[in-house]
Amino acid sequence: MSASAAAQDTFTARLRADLAPFPGRAALTWRIALLCAIVCATAMMYEIPEAAISCYLIIFLMKPDAVQNIGTALGLILLVTIVVLCVVPLINATIASPLLRLLAIAVVSFVFLFIGAASQLGEIGGIIALVIAFVLTLLSLAPVGDAVSFGLRYAWYMAVMPMALMAVFNMVLGMSSVRLLRDTLRRRLATTMDAIASGAPDGHDALAELLRADNAALEQQARLVGILALVGRPAAGQVTRDVRASYRLMLAASALPGDLDAVRRDALIDAIRQALDALDGGRMPAPPATPAGPMGDAERDLLAALRIIAGAPEDPVVAPPKPPFFAPDALANPSYQRYALKTTAAAILCYVIYVGIDWQGIHTAMVTCYVAALGTTGETVHKLGLRILGCLIGAAMGMAAILFVVPHIDDIGGLMVLVFAGVLIGAWVSTGPERISYGGVQICLAFLLTVLQGFGPSLDLGTGRDRVIGILLGNLVVFVIFTQIWPTPIAHAVRAHLQAAFAGLARLAALPPERRVGAIPEAALAITEAAKAAEALDLVAFEPANIRPTAAAEADLRDAASEIAALTRDIYLSREALPDVAARLEDLAARTAQGESLVMAQAGGSADPLRRRLDRLRIAMAG
Repeated sequence: MSASAAAQDTFTARLRADLAPFPGRAALTWRIALLCAIVCATAMMYEIPEAAISCYLIIFLMKPDAVQNIGTALGLILLVTIVVLCVVPLINATIASPLLRLLAIAVVSFVFLFIGAASQLGEIGGIIALVIAFVLTLLSLAPVGDAVSFGLRYAWYMAVMPMALMAVFNMVLGMSSVRLLRDTLRRRLATTMDAIASGAPDGHDALAELLRADNAALEQQARLVGILALVGRPAAGQVTRDVRASYRLMLAASALPGDLDAVRRDALIDAIRQALDALDGGRMPAPPATPAGPMGDAERDLLAALRIIAGAPEDPVVAPPKPPFFAPDALANPSYQRYALKTTAAAILCYVIYVGIDWQGIHTAMVTCYVAALGTTGETVHKLGLRILGCLIGAAMGMAAILFVVPHIDDIGGLMVLVFAGVLIGAWVSTGPERISYGGVQICLAFLLTVLQGFGPSLDLGTGRDRVIGILLGNLVVFVIFTQIWPTPIAHAVRAHLQAAFAGLARLAALPPERRVGAIPEAALAITEAAKAAEALDLVAFEPANIRPTAAAEADLRDAASEIAALTRDIYLSREALPDVAARLEDLAARTAQGESLVMAQAGGSADPLRRRLDRLRIAMAG
């Protein structure tokens, strides 16, 4: 088989896997589609403009957890209200001068994009910048006397209406946080059982995938269950302990030797099966029996995790330190300012283009710049590719609907059915892995921008055409700016994730052995950061050749990312003091943060597997 044929087979297999159903995908997909149909009907009945953008907020923000969705909706309503109120003085100051308005858009955009990039605010900074910039651009469309009220009502209704409906919808039809957490526990137990039964748990792909997932997000979800009293206090405490214990179970299982005695292996599988059967029957699992004879560290830890799931108390939890709101290098690292400048420049250029040629129909170009720009060039180009492909697919669906379906629709109910069907397709893609999810968001947005025009069914192809052209223009502008001006290599993001993993491992190794057993959050953080580094490396192919790492450097970074999971497991399960390991990891984290190469000789003399693994990791990072 040729290399191109093999690559095509790999791509096809990955695409099939990305589009395959998994637990919860269908449930989230139909909820997104139904809520978008309700938002569409509400916008039509009350003549709230830009229904497609309102639906986009639902598609972009809707998550499986009902509590999280309600919190997001209420938080965004409050945020948008505050932003709209604060922008009134800005509108009054710039209403009479297009030049001042343009300057205000540039300044506000840069400030909030910079804060979002350099702090825990994240994407919310970009949303604030987009909202303010969008309100200011609307002033040129409004009658002079009504400009302020027109622009503010336009933006406020567009954002608040879908968020209010999302909150109410999730109160009625949302997926229970407790149920989602219990389903996660069952999935972890079942996957661990399958991995042990395979005889090679260390190489079990499904187990490795669950270990790479964000355990901290699940812990936060479990804490919300207790804070909001969704179940009684004892049950809420057990739910939180189950999240950590089930991760500990998987981590210990991945360390079981492949040549484990068959009788011991079957006993572990039987203990997990009994716990799973009890949970499926709505009962508290019984503590597993302690087998006769000596046990390895991994086997002992696995049984300890099962006892916690059965209700035994857990060891004192050691949580990682909370990151500061602003990144330590917020002012020293020019990458944040450059990202804000590039995104602002792209948005301003698109605004100048469509205002200069008096083609308001392509105003989606400016919106595209805020939602398509990312920190590194590879990420941005990857997202642009998904955006263009999704845009073309969604536009084709919308045009086909206008030609063959809309002529048979004569009321809002029929339009709701059409929106439900179209969003259902795009939402299935958007609820998949991050590799394809944004393509699904764009399919939905392009479809909605095409079919939702005015306040009822419309046969106008021109509006949809203009909006799609605007999206493509925004993509082109972002691509040119982000690849030609201060391109940021993927390797920078990879090293940042690896540095965070090394720092977490250093803290884990520095703990006394008796406290290390309670540091599941620290161990999970290191593995998750390594997984993010590996995911970032998958985007190297989207980088321009002049900033792409060499094949050898890329292989070394991949080796380092893959080595971290095993090293985490070894450190966590070790029952000895590891001050030398902690010191070496601290040095590795410091040098990685500074972007230094670690020049060293090939190390192979250590007889300790943990330290041999650390030696291999340092060599990989040395390049």
